[in-house]
Amino acid sequence: MLELDSTFLRGSYPPLITPFTAAGDIDYDTYASLVEFQITEGSHGIVVNGTTAEPSVLTVAERQKILEVAVQAANKRVPVMAATGSQSHAETVALTEHAQRVGADAVLIVTPYYIRPSQAGLAAYYADLGRRTDLPMLMYHIPGRACVHVTLDTLARIADAVPHFVGMKHASPELTLVTEALQRFGPQFRIFVGLEELSFPMLALGACGMVNAVSNIAPRAIRDLYETLARGDLAEGRRLHFELFDLNRAVFFDTNPVPLKYMAKRLGLLRENHHRLPLIPASAEVEARLDRVLREAGLLATDNPARDS
Repeated sequence: MLELDSTFLRGSYPPLITPFTAAGDIDYDTYASLVEFQITEGSHGIVVNGTTAEPSVLTVAERQKILEVAVQAANKRVPVMAATGSQSHAETVALTEHAQRVGADAVLIVTPYYIRPSQAGLAAYYADLGRRTDLPMLMYHIPGRACVHVTLDTLARIADAVPHFVGMKHASPELTLVTEALQRFGPQFRIFVGLEELSFPMLALGACGMVNAVSNIAPRAIRDLYETLARGDLAEGRRLHFELFDLNRAVFFDTNPVPLKYMAKRLGLLRENHHRLPLIPASAEVEARLDRVLREAGLLATDNPARDS
């Protein structure tokens, strides 16, 4: 397995949201400002075109452009992890090869969704992609969306075939696989937490960091949770876990990133709150619930309950 710098691919890597205009175009200027916000707030890296970015409603050209904007905005100040996976092998190849050309620091490749490949097919898929790039490569394991579960033996087959296969984003409550993978591959195998509510237990087990959607709006708090556990302070980490728990759950009041984009607009991080179909903005009921969570988290003034239009 590729030997990585001890600080690389560790910490809080926010999966950035994609700002849209009312006309449905990507607002690249606002996107660049979101990258700057994360760097200013101390995030350790960023993820471009992750689930929170609504990548399945973006064209390949749009995904490539938004990565170029991110790489330019980050300007090597933090690592840029490019999510380059698709249900299509051809699209994944195009996105992965582009990521290497434009200066991404690592690629995160989701298990092909909808197709429901066999374990042998998964191993062959990642082995093929590994021959097309020498960037550090991570699997994005998200069974709840992709309907694909990976086994430890499949991870091992990929690692044997791809020396620069260095880890995974694990968006599953299956903590046993986390323990088994770290036991099999050692602590150098990077496992990013992909489920917000499980950040504390997975970090305590030895996960290398978090790709936490909440860090779009509260990056310092997510960063602090990682750094607290990285220095071994479990008691303080547990306290921060409970402090963040309601905010972490709020991401799923509706399909992610619907709640998150509403909260980002309320906090002034987005100029507009738009999605592409089939996603639509949060209902008034969900907005009210999100406002309560933001106030209780101290992110929204308690004396101004009125929602933005």
